[in-house]
Amino acid sequence: MKSLKVNDYTMSYLDIGQGPPLVCVHGSLNDFRAWAAVMGPLSAGRRLIIPSLRHYFPEHWNGQGGLFKMAQHVDDMIAFIEALALGPVDLIGHSRGGHLAFRLALKRPDLLRRLVLAEPGGTLDDSLLPDEAKDLPPGAGSRVHVAEASAKIAAGDLEGGLQAFIDGINGPGAWSRLAAADRAMREDNAYTLIAQVNEGRQAYAKAEAEALSVPTLFVGGMSTPGMLPIILHALAAAVPGAKKAMIPNAGHSMFRDQPKAFCEAVLPFLDA
Repeated sequence: MKSLKVNDYTMSYLDIGQGPPLVCVHGSLNDFRAWAAVMGPLSAGRRLIIPSLRHYFPEHWNGQGGLFKMAQHVDDMIAFIEALALGPVDLIGHSRGGHLAFRLALKRPDLLRRLVLAEPGGTLDDSLLPDEAKDLPPGAGSRVHVAEASAKIAAGDLEGGLQAFIDGINGPGAWSRLAAADRAMREDNAYTLIAQVNEGRQAYAKAEAEALSVPTLFVGGMSTPGMLPIILHALAAAVPGAKKAMIPNAGHSMFRDQPKAFCEAVLPFLDA
């Protein structure tokens, strides 16, 4: 593990392999350990750089104070990539990290060569919201699971909060099916959800998607329920020249569910 101080915060990161730089950004409740299943293939012939964002493990944060905002994390990653001084990098962002990567690509496209957005999280504004979203159950896409999970964790119900969040994304029973190591990672990052409720994340707008100039691949799990696939397809249709790959027998954590298929979708795009 290495560390790099950016914006008055010391970011921890993994640095594996040699070659063209590839940076991976984790999602909610995750950290650099999230990418373990694909570290080998992604680092073959590449320099794979995987940071943990501000206030995530290995920091043990109580959710109080600090600077936990989407805009702050975007600025941190911009400063991180600049400090690496490797020239334009390839960037993969998953879930909340996909939203971050989208914002970074809009703000500093000069820092990126290619962009992979794996089920980017967030919401769609009216300019992108398709008719099919109206058929979802009440509350779907409202991120109500984030507020519910945060309230439970703040009240001391860590298990209940994590279950509410994971089941809210992946469907009932998803938390109970997680392996022990995956549960432990979520527990280590549980208190970030308290701050995530008020992180200032903005809805995606069609004009923003149309302005994205970095070559982009969207990756989704074919079994992911709810709003995330709708967000993926809406953005992919609006981003100029975007490509799309859907991974069979995989949900939101598609690179953990089907690591081989994920790499087979991503690596040719990065090699192009």
